[in-house]
Amino acid sequence: MINDEGVWNIKMLKRYCIRIMMTCLLAIALCVTWNAFTGVSLLEIVKKYEGTSAKEVHAAEVKRNVAPSKEVINALEQANDWSKYRSIEMTATGYTSGIESTGKRPGHPEYGITYSGVKVKRDLYSTIAADLRVFPIGTILFVPGYGYGVVADKGGAIKGNRLDLYYDTVKDVYSQWGKKKVNVYVVKVGNGKFTEEELTMLNQDETMQVFRGQYLKQR
Repeated sequence: MINDEGVWNIKMLKRYCIRIMMTCLLAIALCVTWNAFTGVSLLEIVKKYEGTSAKEVHAAEVKRNVAPSKEVINALEQANDWSKYRSIEMTATGYTSGIESTGKRPGHPEYGITYSGVKVKRDLYSTIAADLRVFPIGTILFVPGYGYGVVADKGGAIKGNRLDLYYDTVKDVYSQWGKKKVNVYVVKVGNGKFTEEELTMLNQDETMQVFRGQYLKQR
């Protein structure tokens, strides 16, 4: 036998259930009405905002990329005793991912993609091209006046002691480099393979963030 308190509790539970059901029905009715008047479902709106969020995250990642300034490159040069490393005199030129250097235009499936499969990048560690018989893919060099370069690419005209240093634009190639003879330092000899993940790890290494911070302060 249910006492008065039990009866009251059952009535209250029924009221809550009815309220929840009415709220759900109202929400469904609003969604149907919205879709009928606008032709746009709420699911599409949610997806749109999810896409915007992804774009914002991508934009934040792009902003973290650094094209080292002269001051940062000088700081990198002074941070190590380069006499400990093997040096080789090389003739270095600059190149871009554009048609003037690669014969490819934006939209080409291989535009901006190096021989190793890694995307071209100008950062604290940049992608560079070399004769793979001299420097295998994955070799890390320090190029005075340019910074760290990782051999990720090759080129038909890159034979023997020649390097191609990646820059974002043709203007950067001519204003920041052109063509020079320079003694480069072999930091690490590659094993013939190099991945996007390895390049990201090099650029995000904690010891490099001091130089990234210096660059951002100068902007």
